[in-house]
Amino acid sequence: MRAGTRLAALTGGVAATLALARLSGFRLARSERRLTDRWRRVAVEPRGSALLGISFRPLQAEALGLDARTTLQTLLDYPFEVVRLGAYWNRIEPWPAGSRFDDLDWQIGAAERAGKKIVLCLGPVKSFGYPEFFVPAHQLSRPLPEGTLVDAESHPSLLAAAIAFATRIVERYRERESIIAWQVEHEAVDPLGMEHSWRLGVDFVADEVAAVREADPTRPIMMNGFLPTSLPVRLQQWWRTREQGDSLAVARRLADVVGIDYYPRHALVGGGGWGLYLEGSHRRSPRLGAWVDVPRGPLLISEGQAEPWESVTTPPGPAGKAMFSCLPEDVIGNYNRCLAWAQRRCLQLDAYLFWGAEYWVMRQLRGDPHYLQAFIRVLETA
Repeated sequence: MRAGTRLAALTGGVAATLALARLSGFRLARSERRLTDRWRRVAVEPRGSALLGISFRPLQAEALGLDARTTLQTLLDYPFEVVRLGAYWNRIEPWPAGSRFDDLDWQIGAAERAGKKIVLCLGPVKSFGYPEFFVPAHQLSRPLPEGTLVDAESHPSLLAAAIAFATRIVERYRERESIIAWQVEHEAVDPLGMEHSWRLGVDFVADEVAAVREADPTRPIMMNGFLPTSLPVRLQQWWRTREQGDSLAVARRLADVVGIDYYPRHALVGGGGWGLYLEGSHRRSPRLGAWVDVPRGPLLISEGQAEPWESVTTPPGPAGKAMFSCLPEDVIGNYNRCLAWAQRRCLQLDAYLFWGAEYWVMRQLRGDPHYLQAFIRVLETA
């Protein structure tokens, strides 16, 4: 074979491999991109009757070098309607005898003064925000066993303590008219990220849901689940949850309101200025919701990606640049994709909660208002 023919064959093979990887959802890309004003030109889908809001993660604010209370107060000044707050078990009950509600009391009070509606995540075992596991050390004699289901039979004392905590939270705050829903667990029966392979059993979660309903039968229970947007993620999720279904399936069975966590692009590995991404946002990828039997009842986007998800825990914020996993224009683009999908499916989204608000504040304090301005643009034009 001549050199030119060999080169053409090699080039063709590489191109075919890259095309196949792209169709499967993989993409090799430079991690840092120059900041642009593209977010100003992206059309914004009308939201209809959907409420707009954010989730607030005090631990993430602290990890980004921010003061949590100042950050929340800054965010509450913007004209969105809903904020999701977390009752983190190990922060409220750091020792066996006694509880500290001062921080959560302050957050709820601040949200009320700003006129916001509140979705309160009770956990207890899992809640939103890294590391997603907030059981106090004194409630576990040993780590949860990897590769197993943590259910009512295997961990009765943990279940009893979790129910007691959730009930205590509901009883403390159920007179607050600002709270519109309780969230029970976070992505309840899915494995805990990539760090752990244990999962909560459906019976464990069902008992928690029943206890919350008994403590407050007047408010809906919201449960959320991660929506796979690429084939590799879908296959992995199916394999890891095959015995009892994933969190979206369980939410449909147990909850009054189903929340979808939507992250169309995230890095698997990174280094040397490059990253290998799983991408479900390009036109060849399966459409949003193609793998989930979405209920016709109350539905919201509980987490719409609006901050980078790179191969590190704390999202990078390089000066003058943005990370490929979520550029400022993606704050709007991801919102648009969800609203357009709901319209095509004749579904009514009750709310869309942007994920990453603490990151926007950090970027603004470092001289880059693009992410925060993209969010404001949705508020002003949707």
